[in-house]
Amino acid sequence: MSDSPYSGKDKSDWASITEQLIKDHPLDENSLVEMILNAWNNIFETSIGRHNLKIGDHIFPKPQVIGALMHELIPAEMAATYPKEWRGEKDAGDKDIVYIPNDYYSIELKTSSNPSRIFGNRSYAQKPTQGKKGKDGFYIAVNFEKFSKTNTKPEILVIRFGWLDHTDWRGQKAESGQQSSLAPETYDLKFKTLYLKS
Repeated sequence: MSDSPYSGKDKSDWASITEQLIKDHPLDENSLVEMILNAWNNIFETSIGRHNLKIGDHIFPKPQVIGALMHELIPAEMAATYPKEWRGEKDAGDKDIVYIPNDYYSIELKTSSNPSRIFGNRSYAQKPTQGKKGKDGFYIAVNFEKFSKTNTKPEILVIRFGWLDHTDWRGQKAESGQQSSLAPETYDLKFKTLYLKS
């Protein structure tokens, strides 16, 4: 990966750099939001097993399960919509969503049941090792509601799109800490909010 687009630039310029990166990206903002919402809705339209169990009617998975489903369904939705341009990851060096014509535009996907924040594992705050995917580049961040007794049809809260460098991730200090997070200003300056639940 080449130098960060933000390298040597004043923080006051970051928001406009982010805007330009998104503008230059081959994915149209509206179409990206539509594909993510379609992937989300597919979760609730699918039957599982011989008893035709439906998520939201019969089973109410934990956020980790919903997140894992989204990691499969969003790339699949994009590949079905643009089969010559997008596919899911196939090996350890791939981003979550691969742009076939030019890997520079490939995307990492982060989902979270936190209302507004996303998290990575500790490795996100470290330089990538040989053969592993880079942590610098385009990111989609999707925050969604959890299931509860009063909310059997949770919704997506926020969809953001932007660029992160591995240096944006802050690893937990403790040796046992497995999580990394982002500074509040990173959400403001290096992401653009494409969708907000009304």
